[in-house]
Amino acid sequence: MKYQTYQMHNDFKSVYYFLKDEGYSERFISFLRKDENRVLVNCVPSRTTAPLHLGDILEIVTDNTTKSGIMQCILGLDVVYEDEYYLIVNKPSGLATIPTKSHYTENLAGAVAYYLSSKIPNYTSRVMNRLDFDTSGLVIFAKNLIACNKLKNVEKIYYALCKGEINKTIEINKPIETITQNGINQRKRVISQSGKDAITYVTPVKIFENYSLIKCQLKFGRTHQIRVHLSSIGHPLLGDTLYGTVDNRITHTALVCKEITFTHPFINEKISLSVDLPNDFKTLI
Repeated sequence: MKYQTYQMHNDFKSVYYFLKDEGYSERFISFLRKDENRVLVNCVPSRTTAPLHLGDILEIVTDNTTKSGIMQCILGLDVVYEDEYYLIVNKPSGLATIPTKSHYTENLAGAVAYYLSSKIPNYTSRVMNRLDFDTSGLVIFAKNLIACNKLKNVEKIYYALCKGEINKTIEINKPIETITQNGINQRKRVISQSGKDAITYVTPVKIFENYSLIKCQLKFGRTHQIRVHLSSIGHPLLGDTLYGTVDNRITHTALVCKEITFTHPFINEKISLSVDLPNDFKTLI
């Protein structure tokens, strides 16, 4: 049994108030309330209403009690970072991040489940950032519920190849709406005033004849945000047939989550990771 342990350096009105002060969500605290054996104060099972005093030891169970039903698959993983809390891998294009109807037996989450099965018998898949099937780059998996809940403010930088020449920094501030039919998500997104706020910051990296290498940072991070926003200003990504046109220079959407930075919530260190651009990107630049 593994625990996240805290020693009290101050009094707290209750476990609840301490957890809120530590940045835990209401959803996570509600989860703890369902089983008092997940909260121990001085080794005694306690409720989240229990008071905490100077010197008390608070323990929260971090192991998984129910194994995820995700189907495991054996694929080679490009592991970029791993510790007892997080696994970060470099996903190739042409691989779904999580199981879908068309990619149920072969996906990144299933490969990670297989990889971690010998280390965490009851591993439950918790993907912190999903990438589209065509998009490559860094994907974070939390190894337990607390690690999932504590990870905040991950900064991600995407690199993309877009049509046309972008020679200055651009801020694209346009709300994005999901197209639905009879309540069913139709996959495609559109710019609409009734959509959700979305801002994309675009910086040119290198300009070629009729296309550009750019880097993008997101505010809000909506599904397909970069693809929708770049298409809306007349610069669709190369290879993006959903928001652009077929392009014989590349066989998939030219987008990669190249860099991530975050403050590790358990060791309080800044973690900065970067991966190489894919080979088909390198060929074009």
